[in-house]
Amino acid sequence: MFMIFSSKLIEDAVQEFSKLPGIGRKTALRMVLQLLKTEEAEVDAFANAVSRMRHEVKFCKVCNNVSDAEICVICVNPGRDHSKVCVVENIRDVIAIESTQQYNGLYHVLGGILSPLDGIGPEQLYIASLQERVKNNAIEELIMALSPTIEGDTTVYYIARQLKDLPVRITTIARGIAFGGELEYADEMTLARSIAKRLPIENYVNVKNS
Repeated sequence: MFMIFSSKLIEDAVQEFSKLPGIGRKTALRMVLQLLKTEEAEVDAFANAVSRMRHEVKFCKVCNNVSDAEICVICVNPGRDHSKVCVVENIRDVIAIESTQQYNGLYHVLGGILSPLDGIGPEQLYIASLQERVKNNAIEELIMALSPTIEGDTTVYYIARQLKDLPVRITTIARGIAFGGELEYADEMTLARSIAKRLPIENYVNVKNS
């Protein structure tokens, strides 16, 4: 949509806001005009929070989750079950699962899923570091909580194959989530039930004999 602005400053702000996913120029304009009516101190606090987030946020050296320190609060929490690791595609999935308040183990963020057509292979994901975690720590169970898509299932199969000789139990979330769905969009009750009723990976693929 073409817009004519009497202020280059407002035009530039609208342009930047409209770069955000799901934000069109009309919505961006409403946001900018709202900020224009807001107290300067509140706008400064908003801008400072965004700037600090971008410059200071870290990624946990253990699980790749976002963190304010080198190791995230989940990994260093002695109250979590360190024998279980939930493998997820991205940070949004960690937030979704944590919101259920039904899981008390650790996480491992892969940073994506295998998708050869998009040029995403094992080297582009944090699969090697997952193998190292399993080898070097007393991890008893890996819970594969990837979106139930062809790419997600392929990733689960690949990881299970890589770890088949290690003494770790591999399970996958129950299919309460429809095939082809995205994990982050599942409602909390469905997601919690899928984790609670997780099944052995052998129920989906024959890893041992493949």
